[in-house]
Parts: sequence; structure tokens; C-alpha cells
Amino acid sequence: MDISGWVWAAVLVFIAVMLAIDLFAHRHAHVIGVREAGLWSGVWVAFGVAFGVIVWVTWGAEFGQQYFAGYLIEKSLAVDNVFVWAIIFSYFAVPREFQHRVLFLGVVGALVFRGIFIAAGAVLIQNFSWVLYVFAAFLLWTGYRMLRQRHEHMDPEQSRALRLFRRLVPMTETYHDQKFVVRRGGVLLATPLLAVLVLVEVTDVVFAVDSIPAIFAVTDEVFLVFTANAFAVLGLRAMYFLLADLIHRFVYLKTGLALVLVWVGVKMLLKIDLFYIPTTVSLAVVATIITVSIWLSLRATRGQDRQALPTPTDPPFRVATAAENAELEPVWRTRRPSAPTNTPT
Repeated sequence: MDISGWVWAAVLVFIAVMLAIDLFAHRHAHVIGVREAGLWSGVWVAFGVAFGVIVWVTWGAEFGQQYFAGYLIEKSLAVDNVFVWAIIFSYFAVPREFQHRVLFLGVVGALVFRGIFIAAGAVLIQNFSWVLYVFAAFLLWTGYRMLRQRHEHMDPEQSRALRLFRRLVPMTETYHDQKFVVRRGGVLLATPLLAVLVLVEVTDVVFAVDSIPAIFAVTDEVFLVFTANAFAVLGLRAMYFLLADLIHRFVYLKTGLALVLVWVGVKMLLKIDLFYIPTTVSLAVVATIITVSIWLSLRATRGQDRQALPTPTDPPFRVATAAENAELEPVWRTRRPSAPTNTPT
């Protein structure tokens, strides 16, 4: 697959422009409802599918199928990421109107980290073919672990990253609008929103470690690996606001995701020494597993309405009052002009 520099540049510019549009559209803090989230989810999925059609028409059916297989895997695994975000926001009692700013920066960080991991993975595969065995074994182990822990959920209070952050970084106990850093009493302080952002980024890195080897199982093309990741990740914010209140209904999704990881791990092992499973088969298997797990989940929980995760009775942080916000000093101090000195004549 021969990809020229201008194609890479065009894709990166498009991603940057869409991120800028999204940020501008949500520049004012507000609660994103289901309708708005559904609209944005449709937009992001449409872009992802449209790009896959362009790949199919331009570079052929095989590469088009590889893109769609990778996109479907990444999009499916991203749902688990969304549920972890919901747990984090619920634990920290983050007001809904502040959540988009955290997720926007979280997605930007996810794109950067995934780009780094993809580049590193491609270099490793190109120079050390045996690393495919490591990737395959890792996918099989991750799938098995996810299957065993399918009823367990992340506990933000036990996060090492959070404990380290709170130990090293001075922090307020209140949310100050959408600010990540404030100055009070002449001291720079992180707000709880910055701690939440750090935790979101850490979870993004953990999920990237799982998902990047998975997509390398269906395609060796770095361009397809990156674009499938990028278009799947770009829709994560909208997906969160669409699905966050439906976590309790996806009871079999984690089982489906575990089976997907096991499948791609087996596919990678077979690809190394035995035979290549056609991309069409891989795409069909992944789509079937995800569709069946979602259908069984919704069927088992039919009649249940949307419900947000419960917040702690005594949340660790609260929203600052107007008086507390008024006491804040400018974060970036301007240097005051020195007083004039009288020179004797």
C-alpha cells in the first residue's frame, strides 16, 4: 500500500480541523443531552465509514476490508473505555457540563499516544518478526483476563496514578468551572478536573496497549492502523454522552470484547506460521460477536430505562461557590511596571 506524504498530511489536517470544530461547538460549558450526543455520534461514524469507502475505492477491496475490520475492533473496544470514563466521572462527581472539556483533551492525548504506540509497534514488527508471538500471547491473555473479570469494575480510589498525582501536585478540593489550574493566595494549584484528566489519560494508555496489538492482527499497514484508530477515537466523546447512562444494560458486552481479543490473538498466531485467515472472515466474526453480545444484553435488560451511575454520598470534591471563584487570582501574572525613581538633577 503506497501512501504519499500529502495523503498523510491531508488526513492529519482533517483530524485537526474536526477537533477544532468540535471544540468551538462546545466552547461554552453545557450539559450534552442524548439528542446532541446522538447527532455527533452519527457524524463521527459517517466520517469513519466514508473514509473506509475511500480506502476501498482507491486501494482496493482487501485494504478496504482491513480498514473496516480494524475500525470495528477499535470502536468495539472503545465502548469499554467509555464505561470506565463513566465510573471515573461518577466517583469524582464531575458536573456534566465540565465533562466534555476533559474528554476533548483526553481524546487528543489518546491520538498522540496511539500514534506513538503504532509507530513503535510497526518498527518492532519490521525488525523483530518474533514480536508477533508476544502480541498474540498478550491478546490471548488479555481476553482471558477480561473474561474472568467481566463482572468487576475499576475502582478510581485504588488508582496508583491518582495517589501519586495527589501526593506530588498541590490541589484544591473544589471544581472551579472548567479550569484545570488556578492561583490562590499566590500559589498555583491543580483543580480536581486536572486529576480526572490525568486518570482519563492513564486509562487511554492502558486501553491503547490492548487495542493496538489487536488491530495489527488484521492489517500490517500502518496507514490503516492509524486511521482506523483515529476515526474510532474521534467519536469517543459523543459515544460517552450517548451510552454513559446505559452501562447497566450492556451486561454481556465485556464477554463479547473478550472473545474478540481471543479471536484476533488466534488469528495472529495462525498468520505467523500456518495460514492467513481472509479479512472477510475476520470482519464477519468480529461483527457477529459484537452484534450478538449487544443483542443478548439489550434483550436481557429490556424495559430498563436510562440511569446514571450513582455518585458517592460523600464525594471527594465539590463545585466552588461564586465567592470562592471570585477569590482566585490570574493564573498568568503580568509583570507590574517598576515604580519610577527620582534622579537628582
